[in-house]
Amino acid sequence: MKIAAVLFDMDGVLLESERFINEAGVLMFREKGYEVDPDDFLEFTGMGEDRYLGGVAEKNDIPFDREKDKARTYEIYGSLVMNNIDPLPGVRNFIHKCKTMGLKIAVATSADHVKMMINLKEIDIPVATFDATVNGLEIEHKKPAPDIFLKAAAKLDVDPKHCLVVEDAVSGVKAAKAAGARVLALTTTFSKEELSEADWIAKNLARAPAEVLLW
Repeated sequence: MKIAAVLFDMDGVLLESERFINEAGVLMFREKGYEVDPDDFLEFTGMGEDRYLGGVAEKNDIPFDREKDKARTYEIYGSLVMNNIDPLPGVRNFIHKCKTMGLKIAVATSADHVKMMINLKEIDIPVATFDATVNGLEIEHKKPAPDIFLKAAAKLDVDPKHCLVVEDAVSGVKAAKAAGARVLALTTTFSKEELSEADWIAKNLARAPAEVLLW
């Protein structure tokens, strides 16, 4: 076994935008005339906006127009995050270390392409930094299915068994393990106990143990 690539989830790994997409979802539903509890979104974290918004709509018996409601949520989200998000601690150094070691890197996010691009622009990490990206629109079966990480590994031409996945969500950890990858889980969104299936657990990438890149 030898590590060859690192697959980064985005929200909760590269940046913290959960509160913004949560607020955007609440405001979108409010515009439709419905009040939802911000906590209603938690169980759908990491599953992409189709499920993040659609799950809450279903839970509260709210009519949901997937394309229209997602588009409006992203409009609200874009205005909320403008000049308001930064890379999480250790992100730039960790990416630099991966590149120095000759590892391939990819973003594998359940978010739609538009949200991925908004986020990378706001944290000033060009998409060209990565050897590949996969977004939620490219994947039929979302996390906890392994498809997103299998596709990212395929784009990099790397066996998933030689990939480290960096995740923050329970569904993402399950997806990565199902893909056969090793997993570093960050406690940005969920507790250590909830992320216990991961191979390593850290507060953020600045606190990641050295061995996550040394196998």
